[in-house]
Amino acid sequence: MAEAHTNRRLAAILAADVVGYSRMMDADEAGTLTTLKLHRETVFDPAVAEHKGRVVKLIGDGTLVEFGSVVDAVKCALAIQRAIKATAGPDGGGIVLRIGINLGDIIIDGDDIYGDGVNVAARLEPLAAPGGVCVASIVNESVGSRIDVRFVDGGDVTVKNIDRPIRVWKWHPGSDRVAAQPAPALAASEKAQPEPPSIAVLPFNNMSGDPEQEYFSDGITEDIITDLSNIGGLLVIARNSSFAYKGKSVDIRTVGRELGVKSVLEGSIRRAGNRVRITAQLIDAATGGHVWAQRYDRDLTDIFEVQDEVTRNIVEALRVKLTPSEVARIADSPTTNLEAHDLFLQGRALATSPNINGRIYVQAVEFLTRAVALDPGYAQAYAVLALIHVFDFHNRWTDSPDASLRLADELAAKAILADPNEPFGYAAASVAALNLRDSKRARTAIDKALQLSPNYALALNARGGLAVYSGQPQAAIADCERAMRLDPGFSQQYLHFLGLAHLLMGNNETAAAMFRERILLVPETDVSRSALASALGHLGQFDEARQVWAELKKINPKYSFTEHMARLPFSDPAAVNKIAEGLAKAGLPD
Repeated sequence: MAEAHTNRRLAAILAADVVGYSRMMDADEAGTLTTLKLHRETVFDPAVAEHKGRVVKLIGDGTLVEFGSVVDAVKCALAIQRAIKATAGPDGGGIVLRIGINLGDIIIDGDDIYGDGVNVAARLEPLAAPGGVCVASIVNESVGSRIDVRFVDGGDVTVKNIDRPIRVWKWHPGSDRVAAQPAPALAASEKAQPEPPSIAVLPFNNMSGDPEQEYFSDGITEDIITDLSNIGGLLVIARNSSFAYKGKSVDIRTVGRELGVKSVLEGSIRRAGNRVRITAQLIDAATGGHVWAQRYDRDLTDIFEVQDEVTRNIVEALRVKLTPSEVARIADSPTTNLEAHDLFLQGRALATSPNINGRIYVQAVEFLTRAVALDPGYAQAYAVLALIHVFDFHNRWTDSPDASLRLADELAAKAILADPNEPFGYAAASVAALNLRDSKRARTAIDKALQLSPNYALALNARGGLAVYSGQPQAAIADCERAMRLDPGFSQQYLHFLGLAHLLMGNNETAAAMFRERILLVPETDVSRSALASALGHLGQFDEARQVWAELKKINPKYSFTEHMARLPFSDPAAVNKIAEGLAKAGLPD
């Protein structure tokens, strides 16, 4: 599964080309090259960097750029074209670009990308007016009102090597033929903000010579990730994505590019009796050079102190300013009972296993229950216990999954009582409350979790899910996209909620793209196939919808749409009806 995450993904692709480049070269080759270089250094490259894009390659006068967010791609294109127009001379000379943008599946091959998503973007670029932007319908649909212009419908077009018509939308700054149509001003929260320093913490190598100690080295890594994630001025890649590199020999520069971070922490742990040796080194992801390195030889009783020191050193090296509350939280140990902590690490390792099942669930419950018995004030242990009981509610591992949900709610309350400053407890409480259909309490809890830990991908996705189920799908999109930025290696989790949000908004083409991508990452999913079939039904692609449904029934012959929807905490019956209508249009289920 990790290979799929790093080598294939959904991305926004921007293709740009200089208008009249051959004519300009014939007239003044040296001057044209100088002008083009200056344009890239002063306009194009800074705009790409500001909007978190990556220049994949330069092809003569053309440029291919990849973005994790379609909104970032469109805002970048608008900024570039506006800047060019603003600096153009009275004769309109100088560099003029056409830009095309598509959202689609891409395949990553080293530094290069290719695939249908790239091909369509390249075909859209020549369709833009000089100085303008041409986007596929899926891009226009996806950005909606999150940009400050409206694109104009350019109709269906047929392009080379693409076997289907593409609906295109166009924009130009000041053109009479394709006029800009201003949208309402964006709220401050929707405007592009500069990204803070960013870091990924790779799994520390277990140097103990005992594979049974793997949970310990993984646990220390996860604790450092959690401590860093609680710092508002630092973007920290979530555990799922960092652990995708576990056991692999990777180039740090590749990790930085794939996860979109400027720094990477790696290290090793050796545990022998009551002694532990930890080595850690902070690396510049752009150059591969060392920024900071340290070795710690300590008693096991000092493990929390070592973790705190590593966190403080990273913060200092990255020049991140801490608030007083953040300083206090770094120094706060989750427990003073080392045996309870060891049991917690083992239980958490099982609970976060990508292959968790009923047997693993029982083992995790046993470890965590023993941990809270030894330390009844262990908030993190209560929180993990609560969350895995929610897993039982959804997966029906036990004979009483509804009782597991009520127990999850009680355990989350104990986590909050044990430590009111532990964000995990509030996140677990929110998830439990949502499934108990108490959306007001779920909202209060998840907002508190994100107040305590702004980089908490699980909490962001939970708030996005809450918005979807509460009839506010548009509000879900920013949270789910942010969660995917923080946790790109676990995008299958966020793609489903993004797809649901777009489906409920009527953005059926975008929804279908999200669900298709999730199916690529989770081939055995039945729930995303059900939603994809609905989106395809709304699009009128009935044959494909029926094919997807047939795949679903092969994977899960007992699947029932009615039973599935009954378990989901939708507050508005209209949302369920919307999904059912798409299936009905395709004659499903039959």
